[in-house]
Amino acid sequence: MSHRLADRLTRMRRTGAGTGAGGPSRLLLPPALDHTPLGCDAVGLPAHYGQRLLDQLSRPGCVFADGDLWWWIVPSGSDLGLPWPEPAQYAAEARVPATRPRLVHTPQGPAPYTPPIPLYLMVCRLAGTAPVWSDGLTAPA
Repeated sequence: MSHRLADRLTRMRRTGAGTGAGGPSRLLLPPALDHTPLGCDAVGLPAHYGQRLLDQLSRPGCVFADGDLWWWIVPSGSDLGLPWPEPAQYAAEARVPATRPRLVHTPQGPAPYTPPIPLYLMVCRLAGTAPVWSDGLTAPA
């Protein structure tokens, strides 16, 4: 097993623990979209970027809002090879530090996911950083 996969599995196990009071809570998808063969992770971004990203993405998936963060549902493993820049927060298994997340966008299609690569590129642009891929190459600006 690769070191990255082993690290990811360890992180997922750690994130799944301690979900009691004050711990992370899992974002619950609408029943019609709760069939997730790829699993679900979430990318959190400051709320002031939320509507802008929602308007610019061609196929946004489920998006939740809680306080100062909006959470975008992405397929599990969307952090493998993608170092999400600040201010993004990556949450394995869609376990987020949210108390009352509310669904603010439901996708038109049958999948709950926002495509992670377009979201990643937009986050890099907002952060003023160049995208970096797992092989260490930087994408052209």
